[in-house]
Formats: sequence, C-alpha cells, structure tokens
Amino acid sequence: MVLPVISEDITDAEIERMMVSACDAANFLKAISHEGRLMILCHLATGEKSVTELERLLSARQAAVSQQLSRLRMEGLVQPRRDGKTIYYSLTDKRATKMLDVVYDLFCEKTGNDV
Repeated sequence: MVLPVISEDITDAEIERMMVSACDAANFLKAISHEGRLMILCHLATGEKSVTELERLLSARQAAVSQQLSRLRMEGLVQPRRDGKTIYYSLTDKRATKMLDVVYDLFCEKTGNDV
C-alpha cells in the first residue's frame, strides 16, 4: 500500500475528493469504534447470526444488542433477515471484513506490541 503524497500542485477537485473520502472513512471508523459493535462484527464475520445468538455470544441484553445492530444497519454494515419471529443479521460490507482482519492482526493475533 502506498499512501498518496499531497503536493502544492494538488487541484481543488482532488482536495474535494480527498475530503469526501476522509468523511466516508471517518463515518465508517465511528461505526466500528464501539467494543460492542466490533464484537458483533467479529461474530458476524463467521456467518449469519440471530439476535438471540448474538445476545448469548456477547452475554448482553437484547436492548443493548439491538441498539448496536441498529447503528451498524444504519451505516450499511449489516442487514437483517426475518424468518418468522426470528431476525438474523449478516455482514453486507466487505470493508468490515477487511478491517476486522487488520484489527485482528494488530490487536488479537499476538500478545504484546510487536510493532
């Protein structure tokens, strides 16, 4: 990965595109920046889960899980599917999976700070 070099001859249009991308990235990072939402995404990375399954996996109350799922749904990271009275959730944004891979590599795979 090569980060872009911002030079003095950058055009206004390029700056505007960068600002739009920065805003999108900030909103995405805000959506996953809560430990509950991050844990939900980790569980959903292994496949679709019902709200009840997520409650059990997270040892959390239904209201708390639903609130976090609502935020993830609002950001377009998960989608619900109803089957009778049961609601299942799955990941819809591949960026979430990529970010989970990075977070796992940085914080979970190794103990300690190896960087």
